[in-house]
Amino acid sequence: MTISSLPEFTAAATSGLQVHSKDLIGKPLILYFYPKDSTPGCTRESVDFASAYPELSSLGVQIYGISRDSLKSHENFRAKQNLPFELISDADQSLCESFDVIREKNMYGRKVMGIERSTFLFDREGKLVREWRKLKVPGHVDEVMQSVKELA
Repeated sequence: MTISSLPEFTAAATSGLQVHSKDLIGKPLILYFYPKDSTPGCTRESVDFASAYPELSSLGVQIYGISRDSLKSHENFRAKQNLPFELISDADQSLCESFDVIREKNMYGRKVMGIERSTFLFDREGKLVREWRKLKVPGHVDEVMQSVKELA
């Protein structure tokens, strides 16, 4: 399954927000999906995006992190890591399924279904510009920033 534009959705986010996809049109948008709050790779990725946030904001880019964790978990993770952007809770996996990021993974010798670390960049009209799947955290945010700058 491939997506070419931002799917319609409404989702609960930190700070008591309801995020509606239609409200995200008009500015470039980064949605990054990560497996779990407060794990080493997810923390590093989120902190890297937080470090890039001032520049992303100056370019008018919106950013949201998404995982299946609860809003309470997201609020704690966001506060602990001092993340300047909101996190979306996808507890029912509907967004994960829309973006086709649920994959079978091997966790300690057991097969489980989990989120494949993925990032999606949309332009002002909501068209998918670039997607990164099966990504490695080191250097990833730099790649995303390069693509954002090419949009400008």
